[in-house]
Amino acid sequence: MLPDIDSDSGTPLRESMAFAAAVVPMMALHHFQRAGLSHESIILCAAAMYLAIRFGVTALLKRYTVHRGMFHSLPAALIFGELAFLLASGDDFRLRLYKAGAVVVGYMSHLVLDEIYSVQWRRGRIRLKSSFGTALKLFGHNGWANLSAYAKLAILAAAIVLEMQYPQVFAPVFGRTIDTAIGRSNNRQRTASVTCKSCEGER
Repeated sequence: MLPDIDSDSGTPLRESMAFAAAVVPMMALHHFQRAGLSHESIILCAAAMYLAIRFGVTALLKRYTVHRGMFHSLPAALIFGELAFLLASGDDFRLRLYKAGAVVVGYMSHLVLDEIYSVQWRRGRIRLKSSFGTALKLFGHNGWANLSAYAKLAILAAAIVLEMQYPQVFAPVFGRTIDTAIGRSNNRQRTASVTCKSCEGER
């Protein structure tokens, strides 16, 4: 269903985003643990991911995508493969690559079927629908959409390279940053609570 999240009907988008919002935080659990996050931080990060995907990403896709745009393209298949690689748990490179490859193959099967069904056989003649060639493509008609797709492809590729080369650097830094931010928030709440109690005592 991934290529059809740009569908005008909205059903594939709604179902896919609801599924992704529930599953992606669970897939990221291993990465949160590897980053050394506390249980409180993991719960907050998972909740933030759910809300961001369920409402933020969904709203952006509704506003900025068109059916049979760059989501029906070869770069999009690679982008989702890269996302799957980054989300895949475990330190075994081959296993993560296998999972990412499965996503790409599933994505490509959808695109291939779209192209097959755009070819019709009528009265002994082959007839091509107007949608022929809109699925297995490298570039679309919108320049900004092309730039956005290839920029995402490059950024995710760089993220994979950095994660593979420096696996013990970025995860702990991320974990400390999140825990520090949550700790500061808790300290502010405690300070505000003590201040309020002091004011009530003076009264």
